[in-house]
Amino acid sequence: MSFISSETLSEYGATTTLPGKVLALVEQQKATWETAALNYGLLSKTDTRCFHFPHFRIICLHNPGRIRSTAADTSAVTILSRPCFLCEANRPVVQEGIPWGEHFVILVNPYPIFPVHLTIPSLLHLPQQIDGNLESLLQLTRDLEEFTLFYNGPRCGASAPDHFHFQACPQGYLPVEKELEELTSQAVFQWNTGGETEITAVSSDFLRFILFRSKSAGCLEKWTMRTIDLLRKEEKAEPMINLLSFYRDYYWHLLLFPRAKQRPSHFYENDPAKLLISPAAVELGGLVILPRKEDFLKITPHEVAEVFEEVTISKKDFRELAGKLIAFN
Repeated sequence: MSFISSETLSEYGATTTLPGKVLALVEQQKATWETAALNYGLLSKTDTRCFHFPHFRIICLHNPGRIRSTAADTSAVTILSRPCFLCEANRPVVQEGIPWGEHFVILVNPYPIFPVHLTIPSLLHLPQQIDGNLESLLQLTRDLEEFTLFYNGPRCGASAPDHFHFQACPQGYLPVEKELEELTSQAVFQWNTGGETEITAVSSDFLRFILFRSKSAGCLEKWTMRTIDLLRKEEKAEPMINLLSFYRDYYWHLLLFPRAKQRPSHFYENDPAKLLISPAAVELGGLVILPRKEDFLKITPHEVAEVFEEVTISKKDFRELAGKLIAFN
């Protein structure tokens, strides 16, 4: 396994905590891996536009380096015909990582959105599905206390749906994290499970998600999986979801975004009507990635709203989901 040694990491930063080791890993990879150094350097040159809606912001970010992910062909035929870029045998030799638990490795994402952008794949080539892995997400969220973890379902933004993985960035980079208090004021329903978990169903304009807030990882896992089961339309298939998870003030915060489509109709239009946008957890968290300059310049608040409305479940279905959760309680 390509695990970096503690001695090497200590040359690039303090390594007494896992977040410290991660920051040292980023510096080591930038110093030894040309691709990573180039793409992290380009982050300072990315342009942003900010659209203000009644209770939240959407920040549009022009990032050409993300074209591989945004436009990724995730069809079954393509996935089967290409080598998996998250398997160790296919990763660049210079890409080293930090082991976490028995089954994961923390890697630096060489095509970043954030100044620190991590990909955390399974050591085994297993499909992308949160069932059986939610406990790992919550524990990793606790261990990487200064970070926000995100999970993209196999049909909701994961560019490697054949290999299980999380991603992470430092807390505070996604607008939704800073606007949770304002957004929860727009709750459709808010209730306590009678234990240590508070559940809030948020619906504000075109932004809809379930917020779980708890001091108990076990209780949080139970209610999150119960929600996922309510969304399940086929017995074995994972419903379309994105997750954001962070730990703050002794509470886990987990946001579940129920989805209706992988990509909006704008994605499939011909130019000049085309918008190369493929919403995943980052976009639903308020940071919309646009690899093409022309899309970044022409996108409007109205089109942002259209995209979100199209890829997330309807207001009616969202209210029904919240009602079913209350019925369980």
